Amino acid sequence: MQANLSRYARALLWTLALCLGSSVKAQSLETVASGLRNPWSLAFLPEGRFLVTLRGGELVVIEANGTLRPAIAGVPKVAAGGQGGLLDVLLDSDFERNRALFFCFSEPAADGRSGTAVARATLSADRQGLNDVAVIFRQHPKTSGNLHYGCRMAWGRPQGQLDGTLFVAMGERYKSMDDAQRLNNHMGKVIRIKKDGSVPPDNPLNNAQAKAQGALPEIWSWGHRNPQGLITTADGQLWEHEHGPQGGDEVNLIEPSTNYGWPVITYGENYGGGKIGAGITSWHGMAQPAHVWVPSIAPSGVALVTSDRYGPIWKGSLIIGSLKFADLYRVPLLPQGASPGRDPGALKLKVGQRVRDVRQGPDGYLYLVTDDPEGRLLRVVPRP
Repeated sequence: MQANLSRYARALLWTLALCLGSSVKAQSLETVASGLRNPWSLAFLPEGRFLVTLRGGELVVIEANGTLRPAIAGVPKVAAGGQGGLLDVLLDSDFERNRALFFCFSEPAADGRSGTAVARATLSADRQGLNDVAVIFRQHPKTSGNLHYGCRMAWGRPQGQLDGTLFVAMGERYKSMDDAQRLNNHMGKVIRIKKDGSVPPDNPLNNAQAKAQGALPEIWSWGHRNPQGLITTADGQLWEHEHGPQGGDEVNLIEPSTNYGWPVITYGENYGGGKIGAGITSWHGMAQPAHVWVPSIAPSGVALVTSDRYGPIWKGSLIIGSLKFADLYRVPLLPQGASPGRDPGALKLKVGQRVRDVRQGPDGYLYLVTDDPEGRLLRVVPRP
């Protein structure tokens, strides 16, 4: 009886959140810059500038007035093709002092294979080049194919305080989906490392027993498919979203040493139809998603609204882009539980191009980039 009431209460809260979300006043889009060739991620530089990755391998600065600067020199070679290329970018938490930044990319190997890698570099004072570029993490092993690199990054902030650790969410590279359940590799894992790539001593698998069983100590969680969003909240929660197969896109509250199930459990099915594995959605010891999209929206990028720009309904919600439908969605942060909500969040804004990344800027506005040969950097503004 109590379990049924709890499930009913969650459903009631969910319905209320969606109904309230539909009453907020409409938002509109302003173009900050256009003509970007398949932008993938953005970060915010001082004085209103933007730092944007282009999937083909370029890192560019956009001035506050929308002027696009020449590509920054010093970016390492990327395996550009399919879903690979220059991916996420994240400024160091002390960027104002050290000008350091971190970026993900699909790193090629001499044998034609590739894998997700994370590099650290220093942006020159004139913003024209990268110095001291060093790869601090490499996904193991590199594989063939050019799908499911994943690669979103977020700073750790337990109890709301930055601790200098970096979370990186990585895909299972599609052909290697069963490896998402094995702890001797980085396929389909969220890892936690320090800024120099070393492993924090308090990682859940950084102990003699786990190492003796072949587990890699940088692993934080596993059983992921193709993560495309990662963010930490002010109180230290780590939220991730990932592509399911045909259906079953997920939003997950990430906990240490937790198995999120792929490909043993999923709310999706094979492309073209047919169950994956046993066709089950739950299994003992595997976490349920907080939210599920069926059918898929192909989520990409995520921002947590903490400003008052968009009113009380948006504040405290996740804003997630859709590659498939070229939309923005608002997803309330409801607790992760055994009965995930279907098709979470109300459609908030039609964009018209595939949304690749969404971030909240220092000015409190939401910004997004669109994955298109003529991609745009857009600002979301409330209508008067």
